[in-house]
Amino acid sequence: MAASIRPAIMSVVSRGRFITFEGGEGAGKSTQARRLAERLQARGHEVVLTREPGGSDGAERIRALVVSGAAGDWSPLTEALLMFAARDDHLNRVIRPALEAGKWVVCDRFADSTRAYQAAAGGVDPAFVEALDAAVVGPDQPDLTLVFDLPAERGLARALARGEGESRFEGKGLAFHGRLRDGFARIAADHPDRCVTIDADADLDTVAARVWAAVEGRL
Repeated sequence: MAASIRPAIMSVVSRGRFITFEGGEGAGKSTQARRLAERLQARGHEVVLTREPGGSDGAERIRALVVSGAAGDWSPLTEALLMFAARDDHLNRVIRPALEAGKWVVCDRFADSTRAYQAAAGGVDPAFVEALDAAVVGPDQPDLTLVFDLPAERGLARALARGEGESRFEGKGLAFHGRLRDGFARIAADHPDRCVTIDADADLDTVAARVWAAVEGRL
């Protein structure tokens, strides 16, 4: 009797979704990233909530160098190199494994922050930043980027009122933060396929509703 051959049943895990939160200081990204992660979890998704710079052990050590100290401790070019060094570790140890396992990744800042902080506001050549992004991030771009928009003076005042030790970028002054806001606006305009601008000048529940509408509408 011929042996019975039963086809193997293969389980294919679909790739997860990658959502990033961007914007200037004091825009409320961290709070809203956490709220979105909780809402997605309540819908049955496995979610990894993370941040940049940081998110992995090696990247957190680099974060300690970049976000603390005096505003002039590092040049914008050095900042960009450090940010991408941290990002490489974060991607390889946290983000890519999570996405490959079918989890959703919600990240408080990603590569657009380097485009805005170090290039648009800091003066680093945008082409150099894009070359770093191609080498480090490659095809692992976010599925959706939520760009939180808030007048620079409002956001800076909020950030300074927090009184946290990680205040190096707040010390760069209002003109820097004005250029930063403009930089994020240009990024959103240049990438309408993945970016949604969120008006962050509202109460927490209103902003959360705007975030959820963007996620439902795109993903």
